[in-house]
Amino acid sequence: MNLIAEAISKQYNRNIGAVNSFFAVKEVDFELAKGKLAVILGRSGSGKSTFLNMLAGLLQPSSGNVLYDGTDLYSLSDKELSRFRNQNIGVIPQVHSLLNNLSVIENVKFPYLLYEAQDDVEEYALQLLEAVGISELKDVSPSELSGGEMRRAAIARAMIHKPGIILADEPTADLDDENTNKIYDIFRKTANQGTSIIMVTHETEAVDYADVVYRMNAGELSKIK
Repeated sequence: MNLIAEAISKQYNRNIGAVNSFFAVKEVDFELAKGKLAVILGRSGSGKSTFLNMLAGLLQPSSGNVLYDGTDLYSLSDKELSRFRNQNIGVIPQVHSLLNNLSVIENVKFPYLLYEAQDDVEEYALQLLEAVGISELKDVSPSELSGGEMRRAAIARAMIHKPGIILADEPTADLDDENTNKIYDIFRKTANQGTSIIMVTHETEAVDYADVVYRMNAGELSKIK
């Protein structure tokens, strides 16, 4: 899936002293072709997550447009946007977002079953859990998982629809070196198969897996590779 962001920005207003507004993300132009893996580096508070959430359709930009294969994301109605995001964009959030009343494998299947007929996706969900190394935990509650296990379940969930693009916010933050490399390998293989991927991270090791690398600093995005 081809992504084009045209002059998107995010401005917040606040009533503190003489300065009553600031830009979390200044005007950014960004393109990513189908099957490419982009890494965005930057410190906490640099604007990385805000930028990713605008690309995901989760945060309305203050200006600009986000287009996926020519579809203007923010011209869609709320209902249209929710369905488009569900079927085309795999989001791996920075915060844990699994539903505790569902088992791990039910969490993985949940996005698929929201809009599709009740097809049996159990086998594919289990394959994804095997790929991230937690298939033995498929029937437990998320409340029983470690932070790293929850992170890996969220990665499997984001891939259940075989989306055209995956947007990953610090996807390896809770993982040891072995599992971090496993996730990087999965992302690289997935990109090679035609899925576009954007990963924001503090971890410079991710650069070795990327086609393009950017740095976000004080809301400004610059290409470094």
